[in-house]
Amino acid sequence: MKKEDDALLIAKIKAGDTLACRMLVEKHKDVSFSLACSILKDEHLAHDALQEAFLRVFTNLRHFRFESSFSTWLYRIVVNTSYTLRDKSKKEYFEEIDSTTQETAQDATSGWEVLLSNERKIYIQRALAMLKAEEALVLRLFYLCDLGISDIEEITELSQTNIKVLLHRGRKNMFILLEKLAGDELRNLL
Repeated sequence: MKKEDDALLIAKIKAGDTLACRMLVEKHKDVSFSLACSILKDEHLAHDALQEAFLRVFTNLRHFRFESSFSTWLYRIVVNTSYTLRDKSKKEYFEEIDSTTQETAQDATSGWEVLLSNERKIYIQRALAMLKAEEALVLRLFYLCDLGISDIEEITELSQTNIKVLLHRGRKNMFILLEKLAGDELRNLL
């Protein structure tokens, strides 16, 4: 689905179509969950943050004016909700994050490629869980969500300079963590 599809779904939701609500949640839940995990470092808290965020989205959807993309608006709400939940709990959670999406083997030409791909994901998720929350968040927004610096600035309310520094630092720290986690296997995985 594209940006135009979000606008169509939002129009249907405003008209009372509950199926459109489900479709909008399905479209954005995985990335939103990943962002919440970046901040909270705990799947259960991330699920709680996601429920709260989507509740806020649907409560305030009538106020959305399409001045930015829907995903940017949604991710901002997810980020704020996650920070609020993290601050309320006053605990740091460093549990391992399991992938919520399963990659099918259709694109892989062999079981070996599937195994390597899954292993890469596990190492990357572990490293992201070990990064500072802001670094992990900015890396996910930039690489996973494929957002530009200006969109990340709008979502995080960080300056462009700070975002660039966090991206640089995050990539550097990510590589160091991957080296520690994977050791000699790192060259084979990447």
